[in-house]
Amino acid sequence: MPWLWAAALLVLGIGLAWALLFSPPDWQQGETVRIMYVHVPMAWLAMGGYAGLAIASVLSLVWRHPLADLAARELSPVGAAITALCLATGSLWGKPMWGTWWVWDARLTSVLVLFFLWLGHAALVRAFEEPERGARAGAILALIGVVNLPIIKFSVDWWNTLHQPASVARLGSPGLHVDMLYPLLTCASGFALLFAALVLARVRSAVMERRIRGLELASARRHEQGRFSEGAITS
Repeated sequence: MPWLWAAALLVLGIGLAWALLFSPPDWQQGETVRIMYVHVPMAWLAMGGYAGLAIASVLSLVWRHPLADLAARELSPVGAAITALCLATGSLWGKPMWGTWWVWDARLTSVLVLFFLWLGHAALVRAFEEPERGARAGAILALIGVVNLPIIKFSVDWWNTLHQPASVARLGSPGLHVDMLYPLLTCASGFALLFAALVLARVRSAVMERRIRGLELASARRHEQGRFSEGAITS
């Protein structure tokens, strides 16, 4: 964990300084394009994180792995926060470019659905007194929501939208000049490392909490057994 936190802060610091201070402005968007260095990594992480949630859900449903349940449970709040940042920065970017904070564009609407899926999973896994029931229900919801990922990815190709098409992950050469592409990829790497550090820290805390509860339960059982034995001897 210390190495991961250090790598995340170092790479992210370099990426943000490179993007905000040294990368050139766009010839059309001007300085507004710098929102891209946060917005685009947030969008990638929102989708990639949900794919990770789906994988954890498969591990939970098929192999009943308890660590997969914990990972999914702790992943969803971080994913919801990441998706909220994606929507917020996209809105800030859309106002000067489109003249409005929000449009019911196919890409924007599908990302909003993704945000609600993250929130729904986070609420559902915590809605039951029995953690196993919540984990099963959350896993089913996560797998149903996977259908939204290709809709987000290909919405700009399938429908006529205001959102620009892919500029980096596309066949052929990227649409960004290397002066913008390299700081963007550095920022994305830093945010990805930070995302991983946050999720692993939450999972580690959840594992320790479960261990403590297990020890408390075992101690309470031994105490009850001791009282029962003392009562039987007295009788």
